[in-house]
Amino acid sequence: VSEIIYNASKGSKFFNNEEYKDKNLTHKIEKILARKRQLERIDLTSDIRRADEYIAELELSRDLSQTVVHVDCDAFYAAVEELDHPELRHVPMAVGKGVLTTCNYHARKYGCRSGMAGFVAMKLCPQLICLPLNFEKYTKKAQEVREVLAQYDPRFQSASMDEAYLNITQYCTNHEMTPDDAVSQLRAQVFEKAKITVSAGVAANARIAKIASNRNKPNGQFRVASDRATILAFMRDLPTRKVNGVGRVFERELDAIGVKSCGDLYAHRAFLCKLFGEKAFHFLMQVHLGLGHTSVRPAEEYERKSVGTESTFRDMSGKEELRAKLRWIAEELEKDLARTQHKGRTLVLKIKLHTYEVLTRQVIPPKAVSTADDLYTYALPMFQKLERERGPGMKLRLMGLRCTHLVSTKKEDVDFFGLKRPILASTNTSTTPTESDAHGHEWQVWPEDEFETAAREEREQEFNQVEQLSQEHERTHQTTYSNGSDGDSNKINDQTSTRSQQKASEEADRRLRRETQTDIPAYPKKEYRGSDSKADPTAQNSDIWHCPICSRPQAASDRAFNEHVDYCLSRGTIREAVEREGTLNEESGKDLDEGVPNGIAGAEKSSGLSWFGAGEKMGSAGRGKGKARGKRKGEGAGIGDDGRRKKLFFG
Repeated sequence: VSEIIYNASKGSKFFNNEEYKDKNLTHKIEKILARKRQLERIDLTSDIRRADEYIAELELSRDLSQTVVHVDCDAFYAAVEELDHPELRHVPMAVGKGVLTTCNYHARKYGCRSGMAGFVAMKLCPQLICLPLNFEKYTKKAQEVREVLAQYDPRFQSASMDEAYLNITQYCTNHEMTPDDAVSQLRAQVFEKAKITVSAGVAANARIAKIASNRNKPNGQFRVASDRATILAFMRDLPTRKVNGVGRVFERELDAIGVKSCGDLYAHRAFLCKLFGEKAFHFLMQVHLGLGHTSVRPAEEYERKSVGTESTFRDMSGKEELRAKLRWIAEELEKDLARTQHKGRTLVLKIKLHTYEVLTRQVIPPKAVSTADDLYTYALPMFQKLERERGPGMKLRLMGLRCTHLVSTKKEDVDFFGLKRPILASTNTSTTPTESDAHGHEWQVWPEDEFETAAREEREQEFNQVEQLSQEHERTHQTTYSNGSDGDSNKINDQTSTRSQQKASEEADRRLRRETQTDIPAYPKKEYRGSDSKADPTAQNSDIWHCPICSRPQAASDRAFNEHVDYCLSRGTIREAVEREGTLNEESGKDLDEGVPNGIAGAEKSSGLSWFGAGEKMGSAGRGKGKARGKRKGEGAGIGDDGRRKKLFFG
């Protein structure tokens, strides 16, 4: 397979870009090895001691009381297509034209796999049958599967269209069933209702359950017993690439220093922090010990950081054509923002040149944006500037828009004081690592969020680049074919077929990218485990925006919200005025920071308003403006008469 891909892509822009990336990675690994040689010459006793102390803390947090299941549909798209085409059950078949999104197990025997260029798959298996994507059909079938999952855990987490996590601890207790029996029953019910098979992994946490679900595919299940010795033995010989969050690049870096399996991590514990950073060290130590999430909650409860959409297409350079594409992407992003109920305070434009060079630009609009008109209006100047920088004839392969620093447009449940009521992550108790916030609530802390996100983005990028390789091959084949002896009619027919494939490919790419970037949440670093009061989903009052300084919810009005932010930023000046007046008594005059969530006072000293994507200059300007207002209020009527201060505390 590697030889076919190498020969097919050699000399292409895809090949040159991959070669460039490989050289950069090789250079990076050389620097890592040089740093490791330096560390080997010094005393690392203190680093080993700190690593052992952290490992001991993690061991104390190990929770073996929960039963988490990872359910994964077997060759989902292909299985759904086989229901409508029974004749394809026993022949090699795949779904996807330019790039295979999945293939059945007969095709996999020939080396075909998801994410492979279609022309490469055809060389490996000439009799392969490829069907176009039909997401409407797949979505309906996925809903049938989810109806069964909800019977075992109403708060199950959908990780994608064809996989999910469940915590069946309570179900097993209520029905007096073993985890193995419960999962076998679940799989049988899925097959009876949806007529497709699923595989499952059963373990004490989500990380091990996901790894275990691949052990007995297809149509099987595998359980890792919930005891420390079994878990450590399971992880000891596991290749690092099998862990969700370790991608191709990170695998090569670990392999270079001698870490090939999860069991090798302990011997290198003294080097990991200095070579890869503290977050990577924490992540890898948890992998070594086989620790992970035990709480499971619906995907919509995870905090979303951005919403975006991208489109891949053939080389495009026409001015009007590119603007039409930008407008189309803005309209698609509007749909995604409406579906997820968000607006964005920062808009990011991403393009990929025909040379595979990726460029990004961002702008901070004067208001949160969500409509196609606003998205296009603020994205166009960024695009025009890139056109001027790159000169006429700029050719693009990809274009995308993304909104960050999101503002929710959902109607949320707030309490008497205007504070948002927290949503419980799970009714199950757990002894996982925690930290407390300003209100004393505890949150689960896991560092793998960034690593899982990076690994997922790496897979998406590889998928996109393979699609580009497939398109290059189609163009080359089209040119050769049209110059042959079959005349112009064959050329026209081939071009028509290619255009239809291009359109289907663009739609598939957009749908897949939307699914992976906006519907599939990475595990959060923090999961709420605080009070027992549950949010009532029916209690919806009005649109709420949260102040980035004090975190208090405010009415969704640009003017009122900006005035409130100005006031929050002017608190330091107000405090100085109050101290000069000396009007506060001993009980109330200790500090205006008392009674306000921790971090507000620190916010006015920060280097900038990172919530708005602004730098230090914007933060300084905001503080200066607030300072002038604070003086007028403080000098005029005193802090007790300031209505905006009351608004700060009562929303």
